[in-house]
Amino acid sequence: MKNVWGIVFLLVILTILGFVAFTFQVRQTESALVTCFGNPVRSITEPGLYFRWPVPIHRVHRFDSRSRLLEVQMQETATAGGEPIIIVSYLIWRIGDPLRFLTSVQDIAGAEEKLRVQLQNAANTVVGKHEFSDFVNTDPAKLRFEEIEQEITAALQQQAAANYGVDVRLAGIKRLMVPEKVTQDVFERMKADRKVKTDTIVAAGNAEADRIRSDAEAKQKELLAVAESRAQAIRGAGDAEAARYYKELEADPELAMFLRDLESLKKILKERTTLVLGTDVEPFSLLKKRPSLEPKQP
Repeated sequence: MKNVWGIVFLLVILTILGFVAFTFQVRQTESALVTCFGNPVRSITEPGLYFRWPVPIHRVHRFDSRSRLLEVQMQETATAGGEPIIIVSYLIWRIGDPLRFLTSVQDIAGAEEKLRVQLQNAANTVVGKHEFSDFVNTDPAKLRFEEIEQEITAALQQQAAANYGVDVRLAGIKRLMVPEKVTQDVFERMKADRKVKTDTIVAAGNAEADRIRSDAEAKQKELLAVAESRAQAIRGAGDAEAARYYKELEADPELAMFLRDLESLKKILKERTTLVLGTDVEPFSLLKKRPSLEPKQP
């Protein structure tokens, strides 16, 4: 009985060792390359359990297929207009083809060294195609950062995949700086632009003010002319009325003064009016006694 259990235990051990020796697992975050006596046999990018021959017949090379970030230190380059700028570029990449990756760069350090040079060259080329105003501008609508980053990514993707088996996910500019001299030139140019805009606004304001003053002066002259015409009409009517009274005064001064006082009294007492005045005050003396008027001798 003991021999049976010993045989069963031995079979279990051999089964486990055989399973370990003839299979291998690829995790979700890995990719693998199987070689036979050093020659590549197959690339595996999907997770799962796979068959292999034991070492040294088959050897499994495992690679971390998660995305990695690569940053390139500050480098000075020039725009299409010749303005120097300092950029810090970055690259997000992962292993796409294990076979090509192993044969071209072998490991992560070798891949980053190659990609760093490729990124610098692509960034310099793309930046040299764009004007300085595409990077620094007071108008956000004129900035073209997204387009520039897309161009850098496109320039890297095909070369990195074909040469190193690397899948470039995204590339771009992490930081942008301008040399001190260029900064001063940019500020001076911005001041000049602002001054031009200010002068334009002030000129437009002065023109509008001149137009308003001209309209006001024209309306003033028109109103003065109307008022003067009305005043002349009133003066003419007054002169005519005065001439009539002058004739009455010349014919009979006392009667003319009596009629004037009577007319004034009529206007004063037209509405309900309470006045406390002496009876000697003209024309209220008419209420006290009737004046002695006699026809004037011809």
